[in-house]
Amino acid sequence: MPKDFISLLDWPAADLMNLVKATQTFRRRWIERNSPPALKGRRVALIWGASGFRNRVAFELGIAELGGVPVDIPDPFDGIEPLEDVTRYLSNWFDAIVARTATHDHIVRLAGSTDLPVINARTPFNHPCEILGDLACLRDQRGHLDSLRVAFIGAATNLGRSWFEAAARFPISVVQVCPTGYEIEAEFIQRVAGKAEGEVAVSRDMQSAIADADVIYTDCWPDGETDENRKRIRNLFLPYQVTDEILSASPPDALFLPCPPVHRGKEVSESAMKWPGCRVYEAKEYLLHAQNALLVALIGNGE
Repeated sequence: MPKDFISLLDWPAADLMNLVKATQTFRRRWIERNSPPALKGRRVALIWGASGFRNRVAFELGIAELGGVPVDIPDPFDGIEPLEDVTRYLSNWFDAIVARTATHDHIVRLAGSTDLPVINARTPFNHPCEILGDLACLRDQRGHLDSLRVAFIGAATNLGRSWFEAAARFPISVVQVCPTGYEIEAEFIQRVAGKAEGEVAVSRDMQSAIADADVIYTDCWPDGETDENRKRIRNLFLPYQVTDEILSASPPDALFLPCPPVHRGKEVSESAMKWPGCRVYEAKEYLLHAQNALLVALIGNGE
């Protein structure tokens, strides 16, 4: 098992599947209010160098639920001290580090500067914890992940890349649907496709991608720094907005998982959020349990 969890590509498929399966066990124990003290005696440093509350709350709550001690650490990338000094101090007191960083290079540097396990709680490049939770939810819903078909509607984002990473480890197909110029990087796609268990692709045709999708997934539109840029982006992406009319063309048992924060009137319509197959709230429940499974796999005490 790798020391760190920076990318789904870093882990063998069998180990990732064990995490997916363990997520369901931790979820069941949570519902029973009978969570094991699997992190008792373990101390976890939490570094939040970027905004976002779901992963943060889920990590803090999950660590405490399993008997561990979560402690917020000031962002060590402020340049006041060398990173290597900071991590050596942290290694005196902690068993693992969870970090959400402003750049992907920061998480890579962090993992390379300490012997402690480092977990990627999100970078601008990828978001493996989020997709791990979604995969666990989908396996629970379907009973398996084999031949899962995912239509990712949106620009090249951290979530899109992590879905492609998932296709490299599981027998699933992921197609990104976006306007020209917003595709996931060709070099990354080639690297993933070369080792993929499943399939990855890019398309402009949303109707075709949704027609046979098991999962329709969205992410937020790109930011625009000026009114002119924001108008241009809206004009480009509005034809790719997911509506209830679009969703009605998907298979009857398809699930709609718009990734939060959800911007109604942009990547999704208000009506789409009320579509019967929208399961975003239920899916995000699994985030806490997937992160618990990951922590226990890396630093659990065996209980």
